Amino acid sequence: MKVGDKVSLIIGHESPLGFSVLIDESVEGLLYKNEVFQELREGQSLDGFVKKIREDGKIDVALQPQNFKKAIDGLTAAILKKLELNDGIINLTDKSTPEDIKSQLQMSKKNFKKAIGILYKERKITLTKEAIVLVKK
Repeated sequence: MKVGDKVSLIIGHESPLGFSVLIDESVEGLLYKNEVFQELREGQSLDGFVKKIREDGKIDVALQPQNFKKAIDGLTAAILKKLELNDGIINLTDKSTPEDIKSQLQMSKKNFKKAIGILYKERKITLTKEAIVLVKK
């Protein structure tokens, strides 16, 4: 197992730091709470990615790919899908609160801003004071 590997996770108990996880049904790991943008429940199975293997042998995992290109591709795809499902408009901007972004798109404000920046540069969206608008082809 190495950093960046896709792994299967089973969610364990929640602590103030995050969630204990069972990685590939054999190794314990930790999923930090501040990197979770969806509801999780104990016993839930889902895919994750090895984020870091610490010197003490413990493994940190994430739910998003750790390769920047793969992660951003997933974020931009999520925004485009949300736009398509909402008649080409999302009532979010770079001034929206982190909570609003998390509730609508299940991502952090930092990642949201990176993704909309890329979509804007690719001329796939326009930005208004009130919303993100999908560019009609």
